[in-house]
Amino acid sequence: MSAGVVAVALVPGETPGISPWDLYELSVATMVFGIPHTDLADPWYALRVVAGPGPQSTHGLDGLADADTVIVPSVPDGVVKGRESLPGDLVEALRAAADGGARMVSMCSGAFALAAAGLLDGRKATLHREYAPELAARHPRIDVDASVLYTDEDTVLTSAGAAAGLDLCLHLVRKDLGAFVAGALAQRLVVPAPREGDRPQFVETPLPPGERDLLGPALQWALEHLHEPLTVDDLARRARMSPRTFHRRVRETHGTTPLQWLLQQRVARAQALLESTDLPVERIGEHSGLGTAANLRRHFTRALGLSPTAYRRSLTPSAPPSTDR
Repeated sequence: MSAGVVAVALVPGETPGISPWDLYELSVATMVFGIPHTDLADPWYALRVVAGPGPQSTHGLDGLADADTVIVPSVPDGVVKGRESLPGDLVEALRAAADGGARMVSMCSGAFALAAAGLLDGRKATLHREYAPELAARHPRIDVDASVLYTDEDTVLTSAGAAAGLDLCLHLVRKDLGAFVAGALAQRLVVPAPREGDRPQFVETPLPPGERDLLGPALQWALEHLHEPLTVDDLARRARMSPRTFHRRVRETHGTTPLQWLLQQRVARAQALLESTDLPVERIGEHSGLGTAANLRRHFTRALGLSPTAYRRSLTPSAPPSTDR
């Protein structure tokens, strides 16, 4: 696992300066990649802002050439609506960065830039549902899915708008530096643990205020008691809902069933323990609530494609060692 250079490519538009959306997404990238957290992982990322000729703090397009990760935030509205074309030198620089092995990432309408460079052809991609029909119409070779928070096609990743961009950035940290570092960083940013990309972009049925207020504390309680036997009935009682209502509310807000949500959290807990402790696999199974070592191996391998032992071997010594012997 490693960090590397992250280059954020700002796309110029009709109006001089940085758009509010660009500013927001630039601040997200800066918070995650631009502020060193060397106590969590050393070295941390190196952040570049690529904006062509401009202030001393930015780089020209040559700043993409040797980047490990290239992020394109929202493109100008004129590009989305078809009034403007993306600068040809930017499109070529994006292609060259991808050909050079860079991981290519877009936030929201930044997908139009990756699409113009041909980097999304034959791939699944997402962006804010408002822009999805236009992207699909102009680039029919892209599998546009506006129902998810973000997509991960290994070397090409895309996200929906606003908070989904932060989810994707934390997902990148989790891929590069592990669940322990990503979770610790999320805590410092005072945001929830990184959400899975296949969660829905929006909730079709708004939660009544009382139920919304009770669901969050019930799930937080579950996170604090993952090592205990938990059932859907237990969590429904904690949320003061019937099991049927609880099941529906979790599905609406998290895009999955309560049991699947619980399993995801337990696998994530096991992943963090493998990174941050030297506990044997049997103990990690107990601490994560997955039970036996065999059960841990089965669920962990299904979720991450590696056994717990193989995953631990792949780690760098970036996570702090355990004092639990």
